[in-house]
Amino acid sequence: MVTGLGAVTAFGVGVKPLWEALSSGRPGFAEIEGVDLARLRFRFGAQVRGWNGEEHFDPREATLLDVFAQYGAVAAREAIRAAGVEWTGELREQTAIVTGSCVGGQGSEDEEFVALYGRNSPRVSPLTIPRIMENAAASRISLEHGIVGPVYTISTACSSSNHALGQAFHLVRSGAVEMAVAGGSEAVFSLGFLKAWEAMRVVAPDTCRPFSADRKGLILGEGAAMLVLEPMEAAKARGATIYGEIVGFGMSSDAHHVTQPSAEGAVRAMRAALKDAGLAAEAIEYVNAHGTGTQANDSTETAALKCVFGAHAERLRVSSTKSMHGHALGAAGAIEAVATLLALREGVLPPTANYTAPDAACDLDVIPNEARAAKCEYALSNSFAFGGLNAVVCFRAA
Repeated sequence: MVTGLGAVTAFGVGVKPLWEALSSGRPGFAEIEGVDLARLRFRFGAQVRGWNGEEHFDPREATLLDVFAQYGAVAAREAIRAAGVEWTGELREQTAIVTGSCVGGQGSEDEEFVALYGRNSPRVSPLTIPRIMENAAASRISLEHGIVGPVYTISTACSSSNHALGQAFHLVRSGAVEMAVAGGSEAVFSLGFLKAWEAMRVVAPDTCRPFSADRKGLILGEGAAMLVLEPMEAAKARGATIYGEIVGFGMSSDAHHVTQPSAEGAVRAMRAALKDAGLAAEAIEYVNAHGTGTQANDSTETAALKCVFGAHAERLRVSSTKSMHGHALGAAGAIEAVATLLALREGVLPPTANYTAPDAACDLDVIPNEARAAKCEYALSNSFAFGGLNAVVCFRAA
C-alpha cells in the first residue's frame, strides 16, 4: 500500500500544488532562470523557482547537498509525515530507501568544471564528490530519519524512479523489508547540461504538446517525488491513510538503439507489469503515458499500447502529465506515480495539456486539455528511457 506522498515540482513544494495544477490542466513552463539564455536555442523549462535551501536545511548542511538531493529530502519528509510513521529501532532496520536519479548533482559538477577549466582554478571543492553522487538524496533521507535498512539508488536515465518504485515494491511484497521510501529527484538547469540536451535536438522551442500533430519535442523539468510503501495489513493496523496500491511492476530492455524507442520493448514491459499484477489488459482503464512530446516517442508508445491492449485501446484513457510538469528525467516516473495515484483516488484524470491537433499516428483518447471525471480501479504508468530501458508500474485505487 502507498501510505505517504511527497513532491517538489515547478508548482512548488508539496503534493497539493502539484495536483491542483495537473487537475486544472495548467503547465508549469516559464523562461529558464539562472542561465544565459542567449547561449541556448530554447528558453522554457518546468523549473523549481525561488528555491532557498536554507529554508529547509541548516546552512552548513545545505552546503553539503546539491539541490537535487535537497529536493529529494524535502519530498521524503512530506511523504513520511503524510504516512504518520512512528519510528522505532526495529522499523528503522526494516525500512528500505530506493531512489532514482539520472544525473545526480549536475549543477555542482558544472560549477566545479567552470572553475577548473574556465577560470583555471588549481583546485575543486572537497565537497564535490558528495554533492554530485547520484545516491546523495537516498543517503540524506537515511541520515535524517535514522533509516538503516537497504539504501540505494538506481540510474537508468528517464526510467530511474520507476525502476526505484518497482524495486521497493518487490522488497516490501517479498517481506524483505517492512516499509520503503521510494521515488526520484533531479535538478537539470545548468548550462552545460542544457547545452547537451540542445545538441540532441529534441527540446521544444515553445511548449510540450504530447500526441499532438504539431508537437516539437519535450520541455525539461526538475524536482522530486517520494512514496511510502508498506504491506496492507500493517497500514490498516495503524490506521494509516491509504492513497492506493502498487500491484505490479514490469521492466525490459529494447536491445535496439541508444536513443530511438522500440515498440517491442515497451510492449514487453507493459505485459510484464500486467503479469506481475495478475491482471488482464482489459482491467486497465487509464495510462499515464511516457508521452515526451517528441515525434518518435509518442507514435511508438501509441503503437505499443495498441499492441498490448488490442481492441480495448479504443476505450483506454491516456494522458501525458509531462505536458505540465515537464520531463523531469530520473524523477519523472515518481512525479507521474503521484499523479496516477491521485487520479485514481480523486476520480479525476489529468489531461494532456497544450494539445492542438490530432495525429493519425497517435489516435488514442489522450484526454486533450481538460481533466476528466472518471472513477478507475487500475492504471499503468510508463517510463521508457534512452538506452532502451523500460519500467512500468501498475496501480490500483485504494
